[in-house]
Amino acid sequence: MKKPLDELCARLDVTFSDQRLLWQALTHRSFLNERVDERLSLFSNERLEFLGDAIVNFLATTLVFERFPDAGEGYLTAWRAALIRTETLASFARRYDLGSHTLLARGEESSGARQRPSLLADTFEAVVAAIFIDQGLDAVRKFLLPLFEETLATLQEQGLPVDYKSKLQARIQAERGITPRYRMIERSGPEHQPEFTFEALAGDESLGTGRGASKQAAEQDAARDALDRLGGRD
Repeated sequence: MKKPLDELCARLDVTFSDQRLLWQALTHRSFLNERVDERLSLFSNERLEFLGDAIVNFLATTLVFERFPDAGEGYLTAWRAALIRTETLASFARRYDLGSHTLLARGEESSGARQRPSLLADTFEAVVAAIFIDQGLDAVRKFLLPLFEETLATLQEQGLPVDYKSKLQARIQAERGITPRYRMIERSGPEHQPEFTFEALAGDESLGTGRGASKQAAEQDAARDALDRLGGRD
């Protein structure tokens, strides 16, 4: 336990009726694998993460649908993707210092996992689910929508991140009638700072390769490379 949960609850501006839900949201599966004696009283956050992912997606979808009443499906999809991407959710987790409260195994701790974007994003989703179970959807809206609104405002000033995967998919489906897929070629680097290499394919044909600090980033880079080779990137 890195810090008392009362401090975290104050930062979240949420008072839990059942604080065990928050403990579960902060418990990484590695912690239970290492501490057999804790398994009788704690569960990992994987189930909460599953539920939280759906809630985050639903609220992001609802927000962009209402915010852009004249936008088409592709435009709405791009905005939603920007709100729910790993990097965005990880930034929310950092705002509340969720990493320092997460229960991790010693091996994960030493590898730097506490600040890994994917772990932070998963933990944030689990916390969202804990709030939902404890207090309902209105409480989640009160917690999450201001974060989404702030992100939307920033993106409207800076411009949307280009979704190369959507661009490549639209082109390949139009030209070949199939959906491109992505295959991991390599994972390198230390555990706390991995680098992924992915390949974009149409059928068995390699269209491009890309690298990134996350699987999603590597897939985007592979799609960007594919569009460059096809001569279709704006």
